[in-house]
Amino acid sequence: MLKLSNVEVKYAGVILVLRGVSLEVKSGTIVSLLGSNGAGKTTTLKAISGLLQTELGEVTAGSIEYDGSRIDRLDPEQIAKKGIIQVMEGRQVLEHLTVEENLRLGGYIVGTNNTKKDLKMVYDYFPKLTRLSDAVSGYLSGGEQQMLAIGRAMMAHPQIMLLDEPSMGLAPLIVDEIYAMIKRFNSEEKTSILLVEQNARAALAVSEYSYVMENGRIVLDGLSSKLAENEDIKEFYLGLSKLGEKKSYREVKHYKRRKRWL
Repeated sequence: MLKLSNVEVKYAGVILVLRGVSLEVKSGTIVSLLGSNGAGKTTTLKAISGLLQTELGEVTAGSIEYDGSRIDRLDPEQIAKKGIIQVMEGRQVLEHLTVEENLRLGGYIVGTNNTKKDLKMVYDYFPKLTRLSDAVSGYLSGGEQQMLAIGRAMMAHPQIMLLDEPSMGLAPLIVDEIYAMIKRFNSEEKTSILLVEQNARAALAVSEYSYVMENGRIVLDGLSSKLAENEDIKEFYLGLSKLGEKKSYREVKHYKRRKRWL
Protein backbone atom coordinates (compact mmCIF):
# COMPACT_ATOMS: atom_id res chain seq x y z
CA MET A 1 0.00 0.00 0.00
CA LEU A 2 2.69 2.50 1.07
CA LYS A 3 6.21 2.16 -0.27
CA LEU A 4 9.32 4.30 0.18
CA SER A 5 12.13 3.58 -2.27
CA ASN A 6 15.62 4.99 -1.65
CA VAL A 7 14.21 8.24 -0.27
CA GLU A 8 16.61 11.11 0.32
CA VAL A 9 15.48 14.24 2.16
CA LYS A 10 17.22 17.58 2.44
CA TYR A 11 16.32 20.69 4.41
CA ALA A 12 16.97 24.08 2.78
CA GLY A 13 18.58 22.19 -0.09
CA VAL A 14 21.78 21.48 1.84
CA ILE A 15 21.11 19.55 5.08
CA LEU A 16 20.89 15.85 4.24
CA VAL A 17 18.67 14.06 6.77
CA LEU A 18 17.42 10.86 5.12
CA ARG A 19 19.88 8.78 3.13
CA GLY A 20 18.29 6.18 0.88
CA VAL A 21 15.42 5.09 3.12
CA SER A 22 13.31 2.19 1.88
CA LEU A 23 10.38 0.71 3.76
CA GLU A 24 6.92 -0.68 3.15
CA VAL A 25 3.60 -0.65 4.99
CA LYS A 26 1.22 -3.31 3.74
CA SER A 27 -2.54 -2.96 3.90
CA GLY A 28 -4.01 -3.53 7.37
CA THR A 29 -0.68 -3.93 9.17
CA ILE A 30 1.10 -2.13 12.00
CA VAL A 31 4.72 -1.31 11.17
CA SER A 32 7.08 0.34 13.64
CA LEU A 33 10.05 2.57 12.91
CA LEU A 34 12.49 2.52 15.82
CA GLY A 35 15.50 4.63 16.58
CA SER A 36 17.06 7.12 18.93
CA ASN A 37 16.31 10.82 19.00
CA GLY A 38 17.57 12.53 15.85
CA ALA A 39 17.72 9.36 13.77
CA GLY A 40 15.34 10.74 11.13
CA LYS A 41 12.10 9.03 12.15
CA THR A 42 9.92 12.15 12.30
CA THR A 43 11.38 13.41 9.02
CA THR A 44 10.33 10.10 7.44
CA LEU A 45 6.73 10.63 8.56
CA LYS A 46 6.72 14.23 7.33
CA ALA A 47 8.08 13.11 3.97
CA ILE A 48 5.10 10.76 3.67
CA SER A 49 2.46 13.25 4.87
CA GLY A 50 3.87 16.17 2.88
CA LEU A 51 4.52 18.30 5.96
CA LEU A 52 8.17 18.67 4.93
CA GLN A 53 7.01 21.48 2.69
CA THR A 54 6.15 23.58 5.73
CA GLU A 55 9.74 23.30 7.02
CA LEU A 56 11.80 23.97 3.88
CA GLY A 57 12.31 20.24 3.43
CA GLU A 58 11.90 18.18 0.28
CA VAL A 59 12.36 14.70 -1.10
CA THR A 60 15.40 15.12 -3.35
CA ALA A 61 15.81 11.52 -4.50
CA GLY A 62 13.83 8.28 -4.54
CA SER A 63 10.05 7.99 -4.44
CA ILE A 64 7.09 7.58 -2.10
CA GLU A 65 4.16 5.63 -3.52
CA TYR A 66 0.68 4.99 -2.20
CA ASP A 67 -1.40 2.38 -3.99
CA GLY A 68 0.99 2.55 -6.93
CA SER A 69 0.88 6.35 -7.37
CA ARG A 70 3.60 8.77 -6.34
CA ILE A 71 2.67 11.18 -3.58
CA ASP A 72 6.00 12.83 -2.74
CA ARG A 73 5.19 15.87 -4.89
CA LEU A 74 1.66 16.39 -3.54
CA ASP A 75 0.56 19.02 -1.03
CA PRO A 76 -0.23 17.92 2.54
CA GLU A 77 -3.96 18.53 1.96
CA GLN A 78 -3.98 16.27 -1.10
CA ILE A 79 -2.17 13.52 0.78
CA ALA A 80 -4.57 13.78 3.73
CA LYS A 81 -7.56 13.50 1.40
CA LYS A 82 -6.09 10.23 0.13
CA GLY A 83 -6.45 8.89 3.67
CA ILE A 84 -2.91 9.36 5.02
CA ILE A 85 -3.24 11.12 8.37
CA GLN A 86 -0.36 12.05 10.69
CA VAL A 87 -0.66 12.39 14.47
CA MET A 88 2.10 14.82 15.38
CA GLU A 89 4.66 14.39 18.12
CA GLY A 90 3.68 16.29 21.25
CA ARG A 91 -0.07 15.88 20.64
CA GLN A 92 -0.63 19.33 19.07
CA VAL A 93 -4.27 19.70 20.12
CA LEU A 94 -6.03 23.03 19.63
CA GLU A 95 -5.87 24.07 23.25
CA HIS A 96 -8.55 26.77 23.19
CA LEU A 97 -11.18 24.44 21.72
CA THR A 98 -13.17 21.79 23.57
CA VAL A 99 -12.53 18.09 23.18
CA GLU A 100 -15.54 17.63 20.91
CA GLU A 101 -14.65 20.66 18.78
CA ASN A 102 -11.18 19.18 18.25
CA LEU A 103 -12.70 15.87 17.24
CA ARG A 104 -15.15 17.47 14.81
CA LEU A 105 -12.26 19.21 13.06
CA GLY A 106 -10.72 15.83 12.36
CA GLY A 107 -13.67 14.84 10.16
CA TYR A 108 -13.63 17.96 8.01
CA ILE A 109 -10.78 16.76 5.82
CA VAL A 110 -13.02 14.01 4.40
CA GLY A 111 -16.28 15.95 4.63
CA THR A 112 -18.11 13.25 6.54
CA ASN A 113 -21.88 13.40 6.95
CA ASN A 114 -21.80 10.97 9.87
CA THR A 115 -20.24 13.17 12.52
CA LYS A 116 -22.41 11.83 15.35
CA LYS A 117 -21.60 8.26 14.39
CA ASP A 118 -17.90 9.04 14.16
CA LEU A 119 -17.91 10.78 17.54
CA LYS A 120 -19.57 7.73 19.05
CA MET A 121 -16.84 5.56 17.53
CA VAL A 122 -14.07 7.68 19.07
CA TYR A 123 -15.77 7.79 22.46
CA ASP A 124 -16.10 4.01 22.30
CA TYR A 125 -12.35 3.66 21.78
CA PHE A 126 -11.51 6.30 24.39
CA PRO A 127 -14.28 6.35 27.04
CA LYS A 128 -12.35 8.93 29.06
CA LEU A 129 -13.05 11.50 26.37
CA THR A 130 -16.81 11.05 26.74
CA ARG A 131 -16.99 12.80 30.11
CA LEU A 132 -14.48 15.39 28.88
CA SER A 133 -16.32 16.30 25.66
CA ASP A 134 -17.06 19.86 26.86
CA ALA A 135 -13.70 20.37 28.57
CA VAL A 136 -11.19 22.86 27.14
CA SER A 137 -8.44 20.76 25.57
CA GLY A 138 -5.60 22.81 27.01
CA TYR A 139 -6.53 21.69 30.52
CA LEU A 140 -6.35 17.96 29.76
CA SER A 141 -3.54 15.76 31.06
CA GLY A 142 -0.85 14.58 28.67
CA GLY A 143 -2.46 11.16 28.32
CA GLU A 144 -5.90 12.65 27.66
CA GLN A 145 -4.45 14.98 25.03
CA GLN A 146 -2.76 12.02 23.33
CA MET A 147 -6.07 10.16 23.25
CA LEU A 148 -7.69 13.27 21.77
CA ALA A 149 -5.01 13.63 19.09
CA ILE A 150 -5.43 9.99 18.03
CA GLY A 151 -9.22 10.27 18.23
CA ARG A 152 -9.15 13.34 15.99
CA ALA A 153 -7.21 11.34 13.39
CA MET A 154 -9.72 8.49 13.70
CA MET A 155 -12.50 10.91 12.73
CA ALA A 156 -10.99 11.12 9.23
CA HIS A 157 -11.28 7.33 8.73
CA PRO A 158 -7.62 7.08 7.66
CA GLN A 159 -6.34 4.39 5.37
CA ILE A 160 -2.91 4.90 6.91
CA MET A 161 -2.29 6.53 10.30
CA LEU A 162 1.18 7.93 10.96
CA LEU A 163 1.81 7.99 14.71
CA ASP A 164 4.79 9.99 15.99
CA GLU A 165 5.97 9.02 19.50
CA PRO A 166 2.52 8.37 21.04
CA SER A 167 4.11 7.22 24.32
CA MET A 168 6.30 10.30 24.81
CA GLY A 169 6.11 11.72 28.32
CA LEU A 170 3.32 9.40 29.47
CA ALA A 171 3.04 7.08 32.46
CA PRO A 172 3.41 3.34 31.69
CA LEU A 173 -0.24 2.55 32.49
CA ILE A 174 -1.45 5.26 30.10
CA VAL A 175 0.94 4.00 27.42
CA ASP A 176 -0.51 0.50 27.79
CA GLU A 177 -4.05 1.87 27.48
CA ILE A 178 -3.27 3.90 24.37
CA TYR A 179 -1.44 1.03 22.69
CA ALA A 180 -4.32 -1.32 23.41
CA MET A 181 -6.64 1.09 21.60
CA ILE A 182 -4.20 1.42 18.68
CA LYS A 183 -4.13 -2.36 18.32
CA ARG A 184 -7.91 -2.58 18.57
CA PHE A 185 -8.45 0.20 16.01
CA ASN A 186 -6.12 -1.54 13.56
CA SER A 187 -7.92 -4.85 14.06
CA GLU A 188 -11.47 -3.53 13.80
CA GLU A 189 -11.08 -0.78 11.17
CA LYS A 190 -8.27 -2.43 9.16
CA THR A 191 -6.34 0.84 9.20
CA SER A 192 -2.65 0.52 8.40
CA ILE A 193 -0.40 2.17 10.97
CA LEU A 194 3.20 3.38 10.71
CA LEU A 195 4.38 3.86 14.27
CA VAL A 196 7.46 5.91 15.12
CA GLU A 197 8.80 5.21 18.60
CA GLN A 198 11.79 5.35 20.90
CA ASN A 199 9.87 3.04 23.24
CA ALA A 200 10.98 -0.12 21.44
CA ARG A 201 9.34 -2.47 23.93
CA ALA A 202 5.85 -1.02 23.37
CA ALA A 203 6.25 -0.72 19.60
CA LEU A 204 7.57 -4.25 19.08
CA ALA A 205 4.68 -5.65 21.14
CA VAL A 206 1.96 -4.27 18.84
CA SER A 207 3.62 -4.20 15.42
CA GLU A 208 4.03 -7.01 12.94
CA TYR A 209 7.12 -5.72 11.17
CA SER A 210 9.76 -3.23 12.30
CA TYR A 211 12.57 -1.10 10.93
CA VAL A 212 15.49 0.34 12.90
CA MET A 213 16.84 3.72 11.80
CA GLU A 214 20.19 5.30 12.64
CA ASN A 215 21.61 8.53 11.18
CA GLY A 216 18.97 8.75 8.47
CA ARG A 217 19.40 5.15 7.28
CA ILE A 218 17.52 1.89 7.82
CA VAL A 219 20.09 -0.38 9.43
CA LEU A 220 17.94 -3.36 10.40
CA ASP A 221 14.46 -4.70 9.65
CA GLY A 222 12.41 -7.83 10.18
CA LEU A 223 9.44 -9.36 11.92
CA SER A 224 8.86 -7.61 15.23
CA SER A 225 8.79 -10.93 17.07
CA LYS A 226 12.24 -11.73 15.70
CA LEU A 227 13.70 -8.30 16.41
CA ALA A 228 12.46 -8.51 19.99
CA GLU A 229 14.83 -11.48 20.40
CA ASN A 230 17.72 -9.84 18.55
CA GLU A 231 20.69 -9.40 20.89
CA ASP A 232 21.53 -5.94 19.51
CA ILE A 233 17.95 -4.72 19.95
CA LYS A 234 17.86 -6.14 23.48
CA GLU A 235 21.06 -4.39 24.43
CA PHE A 236 20.73 -1.07 22.63
CA TYR A 237 16.97 -0.45 22.81
CA LEU A 238 15.60 -2.63 25.60
CA GLY A 239 18.56 -2.16 27.94
CA LEU A 240 19.20 -5.87 28.45
CA SER A 241 22.47 -7.74 28.24
CA LYS A 242 22.86 -11.24 26.82
CA LEU A 243 22.20 -12.65 30.27
CA GLY A 244 18.92 -10.77 30.52
CA GLU A 245 20.30 -8.28 33.03
CA LYS A 246 19.39 -4.63 32.77
CA LYS A 247 22.16 -2.33 31.61
CA SER A 248 22.37 1.40 32.11
CA TYR A 249 22.61 3.94 29.30
CA ARG A 250 26.11 4.79 30.52
CA GLU A 251 27.22 1.22 29.76
CA VAL A 252 25.88 1.17 26.19
CA LYS A 253 26.14 4.80 25.09
CA HIS A 254 29.14 4.05 22.90
CA TYR A 255 27.38 1.16 21.17
CA LYS A 256 27.82 2.69 17.69
CA ARG A 257 31.44 1.56 17.78
CA ARG A 258 30.35 -2.03 18.30
CA LYS A 259 27.11 -2.44 16.37
CA ARG A 260 27.13 -5.68 14.46
CA TRP A 261 24.43 -4.71 11.96
CA LEU A 262 26.50 -2.01 10.19
